[in-house]
Amino acid sequence: MLESLGSLAGSPWIYPVVAASVLLDVFLPVLPSGVLVITAATAAAAGSAVARAPDVLGLALCAATASVLGDLVAYRLAWRGGARLDRAIARSRRLTSAQERLGAALARGGGALVILARFAPAGRSVVSLGAGAAHRRARDFLPWSALAGIAWAGYSVALGYFGGQWLGATWLATGVSVATLFAAGAGAACLIRRPAARK
Repeated sequence: MLESLGSLAGSPWIYPVVAASVLLDVFLPVLPSGVLVITAATAAAAGSAVARAPDVLGLALCAATASVLGDLVAYRLAWRGGARLDRAIARSRRLTSAQERLGAALARGGGALVILARFAPAGRSVVSLGAGAAHRRARDFLPWSALAGIAWAGYSVALGYFGGQWLGATWLATGVSVATLFAAGAGAACLIRRPAARK
């Protein structure tokens, strides 16, 4: 597997590539930033098998920082988006409902929603853009965004690294780790939807 990753996994370029992918996936949730982080962490687990394998702590720090910066950029853009963004959200009953639940949760200090959303598919986008569009105070959102970014980055790197340690630096290790990340995302999405089902 590591040979097929090419020189990227063993080069310093892995960090800017991971950072760009994580930062941009708040706008393009289809970007495989989680898969990229896990693959790089699996390469790190190979250690001596790959010259200059990525550093696990550096990889986690890079992913967490990019996650928080991406949330902040989305939040500020949505804050300034004004009436145009409000009209776009108003066209979708699902987005309107999500924005209302988000606003209520953030007002109650519902940081768990921000953290759960970081793991759910497209949840990060909805939360970051929704918090900005609803003009939620930065102090109600950004600390939770930072905690969510650290939790997600730590979890993703740990999955790739320990998967690589236990199963070897193979496609199997990466596949199992990615499947576990997706399972966590599905679980987070179910937990986010549960309060809506009770109403």
